Amino acid sequence: MLVSGKEIMAVAKERKFAVPAFNAGSGQLLNAVMEACEEAKSPVMIAIHPDELSFLTDSFVDQVKYLANHSKVPVCIHLDHGASYEQVIHAIQLGFTSVMIDASHLPYEENIEISKKVVAAAHPVGVSVEAELGTIGDTGNTVEGGVSEVIYTDPKVAQDFIDKTGVDSLAVAIGTAHGIYPKDVDPKLRLDILEEIEKATDIPLVLHGGSSNPDEEIAKAVTMGVNKINISSDIKIVFANKLREILNGGNSEIREPNVLFPKCMEETKKVALEKIKLFNSIDQAKHYFN
Repeated sequence: MLVSGKEIMAVAKERKFAVPAFNAGSGQLLNAVMEACEEAKSPVMIAIHPDELSFLTDSFVDQVKYLANHSKVPVCIHLDHGASYEQVIHAIQLGFTSVMIDASHLPYEENIEISKKVVAAAHPVGVSVEAELGTIGDTGNTVEGGVSEVIYTDPKVAQDFIDKTGVDSLAVAIGTAHGIYPKDVDPKLRLDILEEIEKATDIPLVLHGGSSNPDEEIAKAVTMGVNKINISSDIKIVFANKLREILNGGNSEIREPNVLFPKCMEETKKVALEKIKLFNSIDQAKHYFN
């Protein structure tokens, strides 16, 4: 069932769980996470970054829509980190049901203006809008990007931003980073900041850079008001590692995609199921069907 971001997160906020938002950078990743969500009866957001969309081409969205329309769980198609108004409009025209405009690197008033402009275009056609306040870190080689130093979301201005833009969900910066942290870095979420933001705001909160943070911190964040968590690196790394293992296995004749990829997809599915459980999203799909 294809739904908007607002629809899928309203239930999550009411029932205190987080919808998994998996970055599907290929058809294999898409099928793996969809199988996991179907098996776990979990709602899901299929997140596609503009760089991923450029690689996969616009036709990939039709594949996602087909799966969504034939799925027994709620599915939202989400533009991840749209960098411009033009990218957002293109996504809406393709059939995305949720878009993110990431102007967090701009001055506050400029972030408000472009986010407000996106809302004005998206809401009349039933598309939800996510924006970001503060900045997410970047650990290295990811499509999502980020900054070298996190600027935490200011709880004192969060609701002002929501009121002035009309966005449906807010990505907050509380210490996460895109990618997998180096071994010498001990990631720690500022749950105290999250608590203040949740008290000051009235819309679902989003956590980006959810890969490789301690499970107990992520689980706690879910109980404190985070209703969507983005996962990209975790599912891609296990896929790539299994593929390397297969290719380095000594059989140089292996070349068919239906031989190369199934075991990689199984590894991705395992991680997806772990995240669904961590986010308290198992068996939550039933609450979307009245």
